[in-house]
Order: sequence, then structure tokens, then C-alpha cells
Amino acid sequence: MAKYVLKRVAMGIFSMFIVATLTFFIMNLVPGGPFVAEKSISAAAQQALEEKYGLDKPLGVQYLNYMNGLLHGDMGLSLKQRGRTVNQIIADKLPVSCKVAGIAVAVALCVGIPLGCVSAYNRGKWADNTIIVFATCGIAIPSFISSVLLLYTFGMNLKLLPTTGLNEPAAYIMPVTALAIYPTAYITRLMRSSLLDVMGQDYMRTARAKGVSSVKILFKHALRNAILPVVTYVGPMLASLMTGSFVVEKIFTIPGLGRDFVSAINTRDYTMIMGTTILLATMVIIANVIVDILYKVIDPRIKLR
Repeated sequence: MAKYVLKRVAMGIFSMFIVATLTFFIMNLVPGGPFVAEKSISAAAQQALEEKYGLDKPLGVQYLNYMNGLLHGDMGLSLKQRGRTVNQIIADKLPVSCKVAGIAVAVALCVGIPLGCVSAYNRGKWADNTIIVFATCGIAIPSFISSVLLLYTFGMNLKLLPTTGLNEPAAYIMPVTALAIYPTAYITRLMRSSLLDVMGQDYMRTARAKGVSSVKILFKHALRNAILPVVTYVGPMLASLMTGSFVVEKIFTIPGLGRDFVSAINTRDYTMIMGTTILLATMVIIANVIVDILYKVIDPRIKLR
């Protein structure tokens, strides 16, 4: 187990290096720069800013300087939020984004898994058909569309929920719902198909022949094996919810990392783009390692090599 984890960590570090390198050079291939749009300052002032942040140096030198700082845990100064480092911005805004995305993950798992079980257990009946229809609709609707619909319906028309910020518990309902709709629907369908496959196995028929109750068969024998595909999906789901929360945060004016990331792309804040991209890559890698270890916990037959 320890050898496997160390191997995955080493592979993760190498993956982060590849992500950082590709992001750096692709980002700098885009025409323009962070200070070109600032028409209120002179050319001399723009040049002084480029010298201050090291953007006047050759691209190879900039890359080496950035990677050297990254190795020491320094993601550099933000090019637009003057006087603030990328580390400070991420430390301030990341907890808000993680809280919203974390609640959405909990909602997706707590709703999607039971719905998938109910759908599989009632295969072909009205409950199964109803759940499939809602799950299909949930997969088809992207989070920014559901955000606008929720905002228009419950925020503007009915005025039941706050539309901006996270100043009260009720303010979490719409952004969390918008984020959780797609993963909940996907988990429901995934759980249903996996459970139906497991329930057709020989050992399930043997359990029924021995007179084991349907509830015990479902939760003790079938669910443990059927949930493995859902565990596999949790890693990518965390990443998709984090990136999806960026758009949702912009719509609901949530003071999370998403607003800064979207703003960094629009204003060419190179260091902020790099820092956020590396952070997301790190989260994906860590989530995948944890998921692989959970495989072993859920099913002891799985060997980690």
C-alpha cells in the first residue's frame, strides 16, 4: 500500500509539472499582455510594470524563474491585484469555493445513490421511469442554465431566496442546487446501471435462493459492489464541481475563487491563471489517489500495485 501511494504521489508531481509547463507556454502564446489593455498609462509605465514583474525577460528565463519560485511554494505576485500574492488570494477565496462545492458533493451523493437504488429496485415500474426522466433532464441541463432558471424563479419572481452572496444559510440553496443537479443525475443513472448488473450475478441468485430478504440483499451484498463505479466518479466530480462553481460563483456573486479566476482570464493575470490551474490539477490528483485507496477499503479483493 505504502509503495503504491508513493508511486502515485511521484506520478502526481510529474503530472503537475507537465500541467504547469503546458499552461505557462500556451498562456504566453496568446497575443497581448496583462498591461496592454491599460490605456490610461503610458508606454513607459507599461514597460516599467513589465520590468517589475519580470515580463521583459525572455520566455525561457521567465519560465525558469516561475518554476523556481513554485518549488519554494511561491506562486508570485498577482499582476492585477497589485500588492497581493497569488498565495494570499487563494488562501482567502478557496475556503468559500470549497465549502460550496463540498456541500454540492454531499448533496449529490446523498440524493443520487438512494435514487439509483430505488430506480434499480423498481425496474420497469413508474418510480423507475420517473427517476430516469428527471435524471436525463438533469444531465442535459448545464449548471449555468440551471443557475439562471433558479435565480429568475426563486430569486426574482417568487423572492423566496437571496440572490447574491453567502450572508445567510438560505443563500447556499440556489448555488448548491445548481452545482448538484448534474452530478446527482449522473450518479443516479450510474448507480442504477451498476446495481442492475450486480443484481444479475450468480451470488445474488444464490442469496435469494437461501431466503435472504430483499433489503439485506440490496444493502449488504449488492450495494457494496455496485458503488465502486460511483467511487470512481467522485474524483472527476470534485474537479468538475470546482471548475463549475467558478461560473456559478460569478452568477450568484459569491466571493470565492471563481470570480478571481474568471477575471484573471479576462485581464491576462498570468500568475493568477497559473496558480489556479496548478491548484485544480493538484486537487484532481489527490482526489484520484484517495479514490484508488478507497477501492481497497470497499473491496479487499482489489490489489494495489
